[in-house]
Formats: sequence, structure tokens, C-alpha cells
Amino acid sequence: MKLLLDTHILLWTAGQPEKLSETTRTLLTAPDNSLFFSAASIWEIVIKLGLGREDFKVDPYRLRKMLVMHGYTELPVTAEHALRVDSLPPLHKDLFDRLLLAQARSEGMLFITGDASVIQYQESVLAV
Repeated sequence: MKLLLDTHILLWTAGQPEKLSETTRTLLTAPDNSLFFSAASIWEIVIKLGLGREDFKVDPYRLRKMLVMHGYTELPVTAEHALRVDSLPPLHKDLFDRLLLAQARSEGMLFITGDASVIQYQESVLAV
């Protein structure tokens, strides 16, 4: 299964694994699953770190390096992904989450999130 991780799941995986549910840990360690992170998540981290957000205090350069080192695949943002945002109903206003979900749908992936607002979309979303 191809899994695209929401930004908060990436941050927890890297720095606060105790916040991950047992289900999430199982998904992330299952050998048949392919793990992906989006360039949009790195962009989100850079922006929110620059704004001084306490929950985004991570070195984005190191995070990216470590994700790749641990077998995660980086998913670039394409024009197709951006266009797919238009197909999402306005259930959630967070632009990063909407782009991540559009990417997951475009690429036939499951979007792993704990965000209740994103879970409303249901299709291609796995609530953890």
C-alpha cells in the first residue's frame, strides 16, 4: 500500500513517536507499505517554523534527509496535483492539507492523518 503522511504524522514520526497510535506504528513498519512525504509538507514546516509555531520546531533540512535515509520517498508537487485541489469540496480551509489530499488521490495513495477536518473527506483518507 502506498501511504502519504500528513505533516503532523511526519513530525511525530521524527520527533515524538509516542504520539503515534499503535495502528499508525503498524502501518509505518509494515514491509508491504511504501511511505511517502510531500514536498508540500517540507514547505509547510519551513513556513510555520518561520512564523514561530511551537509545534513546528524541527530542522527541515535534517528532517528531509532522515526521511530519505529511512526509506521514505519524496513526492514532488505537480500541476496535476494543484489542479486536483479544485475537485475537493470546501470541507477544510487548510491549503496544505487540501494539496496533500489532492496528491494522495492523484497518485492512488492513502493519506494518513489524525486531523478531524481532513477525515471528513473520507475517500483516500485513513484516519489514525
